[in-house]
Amino acid sequence: MTETSSQPSTSPSQPATAGQWLRNLSVAIVAIVLSVAVFFGFHTQTSTATLATLAEEATPLEVALDNRKPTLMEFYANWCLSCQAMASELGTLKQQYSDRVNFVMLNVDNSKWLPEMLNYEVNGIPHFVFLDAEGETQGEALGEPPQSAIAANLEALIAGSRLPYGGTSGKVSNVDTTLSPNRNSADDPRSHGSQVVN
Repeated sequence: MTETSSQPSTSPSQPATAGQWLRNLSVAIVAIVLSVAVFFGFHTQTSTATLATLAEEATPLEVALDNRKPTLMEFYANWCLSCQAMASELGTLKQQYSDRVNFVMLNVDNSKWLPEMLNYEVNGIPHFVFLDAEGETQGEALGEPPQSAIAANLEALIAGSRLPYGGTSGKVSNVDTTLSPNRNSADDPRSHGSQVVN
């Protein structure tokens, strides 16, 4: 005697039942929704830029002054708490504007940039300088200006119009541009604003 199975056989030639079809459709929809969510999740991430990554990816000053694009130049230091606080916002701005604006980072602890520090009268950081496509200063900002103010200035630079926030200032870390060999600890630029350095 041959045994027969009580389960209905399904062969590839048989059409799927309504339940199987609904299940397959549900799986396909969930897969599409997850794919779209992952895609947009990667493209809308907030920037997690650090000073180190911004400096590493910055446009060299010499290139910025020759490539006929407007420039946002930041004087900073790794020890500067205000500079660290602004890194993520600047990373976001760089993602938005790097195709139209140079982002230049000049570390005040590097004596190579002393001529630029003296030229722009850098005595506190972060110190931002907004340069037009010809390399002419259009405005400066000191401290921690809001991201929206920097963005508005970048838009104005791109359009070749006057900067709406050309002289803003906020919380800064003081910087000593003198080359005195015997600085005492009270004159340390790492004082983060607790001392005014002459």
